[in-house]
Amino acid sequence: MGLLISRLVDLYGITYNFCFFDLYGPISVRRLWKRVHIQVPEKKFRPWAAKRQALQAGPTVERQVLDVRRPCELGELQLQQPKEEKEKKPRPSSKKLPVKRSSVQPGPPACNLDGAEGPSTSIAAAKQQVKLEEPEEDFTFDEPPLKKIKSAACPQGTPIKFAASANLNEEHKMNWDIVKVLSQRTGIEEWVCANIIRLFNDDNTIPFIARYRKELINNLEADALREVQQVLEELHSVAKKVHGAIQKLKKEGKLSGNLLTALLNCRTSEELDHVYAPYKTGSKGTKAQRARQLGLEPAANLLIENPRELNLLSYVKEGAEGLSTIEEVKSGVQHILADMIAKDRETLDFIRDLCQRQYICLQSALAKGTSQKANEKDVNKFHLYKNFSCNVKNIHHHQILAINRGENLKILTVKVNIPDRTKNEFSRWCVNERWRPKAFAKPELMQLLRDSVEDSYKRLIYPLLCREIRSKLTSDAEKESVMMFGRNLRQLLLTSPVRGRTLMGVDPGYKHGCKLAIISPTSQILHTDVVYLHSGRGFHEAQKIRKLMLDFNCGTVVIGNGTACRETEAYFADLIMKKYFEPLDVTYCITNEAGASIYSVSPEACKEMPDLDPNLRSAARRVRDMARVILRLSSRHKDGHDVSQTLLKATLDSVVEECVSFVGVDINICSEILLRHIAGLNANRAKNIIEWREKNGPFINREQLKAVKGLGPKSYQQCAGFIRINQEYIRTFLSELAAGNPKEATNEKQGKKKIKAAANVTWQPDPLDQTCIHPESYNMAMRFLTFIGGSPSEIGKPEMQQKVNVLLEREGMEGISKRLTTTGQTLQIIIDGLTQPEGFDIRKDFDKPDFKRSIVCLEDLSVGTILTGRVENATLFGVFVDIGVGKAGLIPMHRITEDKLPKAKKRRSLALGPGEKVEVRVCDINIPQSRISLDLIRVL
Repeated sequence: MGLLISRLVDLYGITYNFCFFDLYGPISVRRLWKRVHIQVPEKKFRPWAAKRQALQAGPTVERQVLDVRRPCELGELQLQQPKEEKEKKPRPSSKKLPVKRSSVQPGPPACNLDGAEGPSTSIAAAKQQVKLEEPEEDFTFDEPPLKKIKSAACPQGTPIKFAASANLNEEHKMNWDIVKVLSQRTGIEEWVCANIIRLFNDDNTIPFIARYRKELINNLEADALREVQQVLEELHSVAKKVHGAIQKLKKEGKLSGNLLTALLNCRTSEELDHVYAPYKTGSKGTKAQRARQLGLEPAANLLIENPRELNLLSYVKEGAEGLSTIEEVKSGVQHILADMIAKDRETLDFIRDLCQRQYICLQSALAKGTSQKANEKDVNKFHLYKNFSCNVKNIHHHQILAINRGENLKILTVKVNIPDRTKNEFSRWCVNERWRPKAFAKPELMQLLRDSVEDSYKRLIYPLLCREIRSKLTSDAEKESVMMFGRNLRQLLLTSPVRGRTLMGVDPGYKHGCKLAIISPTSQILHTDVVYLHSGRGFHEAQKIRKLMLDFNCGTVVIGNGTACRETEAYFADLIMKKYFEPLDVTYCITNEAGASIYSVSPEACKEMPDLDPNLRSAARRVRDMARVILRLSSRHKDGHDVSQTLLKATLDSVVEECVSFVGVDINICSEILLRHIAGLNANRAKNIIEWREKNGPFINREQLKAVKGLGPKSYQQCAGFIRINQEYIRTFLSELAAGNPKEATNEKQGKKKIKAAANVTWQPDPLDQTCIHPESYNMAMRFLTFIGGSPSEIGKPEMQQKVNVLLEREGMEGISKRLTTTGQTLQIIIDGLTQPEGFDIRKDFDKPDFKRSIVCLEDLSVGTILTGRVENATLFGVFVDIGVGKAGLIPMHRITEDKLPKAKKRRSLALGPGEKVEVRVCDINIPQSRISLDLIRVL
C-alpha cells in the first residue's frame, strides 16, 4: 500500500496526509488506507512517457526514505505543494541517521521534479531558496552591534567580483563556508563579504578600502568594515584553534571520525570548548569516555540503528566495574547517547533555533555571602540589579557590563533562565524525529532513549546554551561599548581646528598656581608664566594677565577642565564682563585636559619642548588642533574598564588611522608621530620618511615615496592617496633652488623650516599630488580634465568648479562615468579632488569649540528652560551635554529619538558624539546630587 501511494504521489503530484496514533504497534493496511487523504491538484498531471523515463533512472530519495521505515514509524507527515516564499533549506543530516523532518517547523523540504528530497540543482529552484533582504530602517540605536545598514547611495548594491588571485578558502579548512557565516553574522550580502575577505587577504587597510574600493564593498563605511574585520578575525581564530586541537589529538591517538567532524563543525570558541574539553591533557575524562572504554559504544549505536538486535544483558559482566549489573550497562549507554546528542550539529542547530523563539531571561540577585556593611559603598552601586530580571532580547548593553562587573566583584549572582517548555519540546523532537530508532524498539529501550535525551539536555546542552547566551551578550555589549569609544574619539579627532588666533592656555590650580602658556597662530610657544588667582592676589595677577594679552594681541583664553576649573572660569568671566581687557574682545572656552599631565613627562614632550618645565606644558594646543595633540597620547590611557583591552586598543588605533588618513597630511611639514598613523605606514616607515626628507630635502611629488627605504609597492599603494604635497611650498622651493639661494622659507603651518637642496632635481611637481585622488587614477583624472576642457593649473579654483557643474548638469554622473569607462565612486573622488580648494580640510564641516563671555550657575536653572549645549561624552545609556553650568546634564538614550535627529545622524555610526552642538530642555534638577536630566530638542 505504501508503495502504491508513493507511486501515485510521484505520478500525479498528489498531496497526502498520514495521521498515526499508535507509536509502537503495527497499523493494518485498512486502517492506514482510511487515514489517507488524497487530493489531486489541477494542472499537475504529467505525461506517462516522461514519468516512465524518470522512473527508469532509479528510485528517488523520497522513495528510499518511505521504503526504509515502517508506516508506524513515520509519525505525522504532511507533504504539500512547495511554497516559494516560505520554503526553508533543510538542515544537514548526520551520515548515520536518516533525514527526518521537524514537526515544529511547518513547510516541506525542497523537492526536485521527481519528488526526491534534497537540494535542487536547477537555477529556478536556487532562486527560490534565496531570501530577499528586507529594506532596513536607517535608525539603528536599538539594533545589534553587527547589524549593517545599506548605503543611501547604493541601497541594493551591484555585485562586483573582485579581480584578485587571493583564494577565499581558509588556510585551515572547516566544514562551513566562511563567506556564508560572515554574511549571516554581519547582515552583509555574500558578494560584499567575499570581496572584503579578498581585500583583507591582500593586506589592504580600512581607510584605503573605504575610500578607493567603494564599488567592491557596496559603499560600506569604515565602522562597518571594522566590525566585519573583527568577526573575520574571530572566525580565523576559531579555525586555527580547531586545527591546533586536531593536531594535538592526532599525536595523542584520541582522534576519531566523529570527533573530527564535531571539531570541524565548531564556529565559536564556546562550541570548541564544549567538544574539546574532555580530551584536554589532565582531564579525568567524561562519563561517555569511560563508558566507551568499557566497550558500550556498539550498544548505543545499535539502539539507534537496529534496536531489534540489541541485547543489553549480553554486555553484563559480573565483577567488572561499570558492567556488573544491567543498570550499570544502561547508565553507560545513556552517557554515550547523551554525548552523541550534545555534539550533533543538527541537534544543536535545532535547540538554538528553538531558543530564539522562547522567552529567555537573564536574572541577577545579591550574592548571599556579600557583607552589606563591609562593602556598602560597592553594593549600593548595584542596587538596580539586586533583584533584576530581563529578556535577553531586550536587555541593554550597559546593563550587561554592569551585571558582569558586579559578578566579578562577587556582589551579584547571575543565571540564565530557560523555560521548561523549551526542554519539553526539545525532548519530543529528539525522541520522535532526530534520534528515533530506525526499527521497532521495545518500551524499555525507548525509555532509555528518553532518559538519554533528558540527561543530555540537563547535563550538557543546558550549560552550553547558558554559556553561549552570556558570551554573546557580553561580546555584543563589549563591541557596542568599544564602538562608542571609537565614535567619541573620532568626534574629538575631527574637531575643527582653531587657526589664525593667538591663544592663552590656562592650567588651573590652587596652591601651585595657574600655569599660563601663550602660543602663536603657528603653534609656537611665545611665553610661559605662573599666576596665583585664588590666594588673595587676584587683582595683582589680573594686571599681569592683561599686560600679556595686550603685548601678544591675544583674545582667546583656553581653560583646562581640571582642578579649580570652575573658579578660574568665574575669574576670567568676571574680568570679561567688566571689559577689563579692552580694546581686546576676549572670549574663553573650556577644553578637556585628560592626558596632558601624562604627555608632559613623556619622552616625546621632552624632545619637543626640552627647555620647558613639565608643569608648563599645558593643554592650550588642543584647541589649535585636537588631532595632533591627542595622537601624542598612548591609546592605553583612553581605556574602558569593562571591555577587552585588546579589542579596545585595536579599535581606537584603527579609528585614529582612519581619521588621520581621511584628513591627510602634508608630507613636507608633518611630524613623525602624525605620519606613523597614515594607512600603510608604521613607526619605522615614518622614521625613514623623515630621515629621507632631512637628507634630501622636501618631496617634490608622490612618486619619490618609492625611493624611501622600507616603503614597498603595497605600502605606497595604501598611503599615497592620503599624503599631500603643497604646491605653493614646492614652487617656492624650486624657485629658490633655481636662483641658487636656498634659504629659510616660512610656512603658516610649520613656522620656519630650513630647505635643503634635493638630491634629485629631475623630479617634476604634479598638481594632482595636492588632492585626494589616488595615483592609480591619475590617467583617468587627466582624461576627465581633457573632457571638460580644464587644465591642471585650475585645480581647486572656482573656474574648475564651474566647468564641472556645467558638465554634471548636461550629462550627469552616470553618463560621464560610462563615457570615461569608470565607476561612479572613482569619478566622484576625481571630481572632489579637482574642485576642492587648496588646503581643503574635511574638519571644517565639524563644530569648533564654544567660546563664552559669561557663566551660569546650577542654581540659575529651572525645569523647562531651553538651553544650547555641546556634547561632552556619549555612552551606551545616554549622552552628557555641557550646558555651561559646571556640571554636564544627561540626555537618556530613550529621549534621543529618530525624529529629533537630522538624516545624517540617524545612522548609528554618525550618532551624537563629543563636540556636537544641541538644543536641550531641562527636565529635572537634583541640586544635592548635582544631577541634571535633559531632553533633546534638535541637533544644531
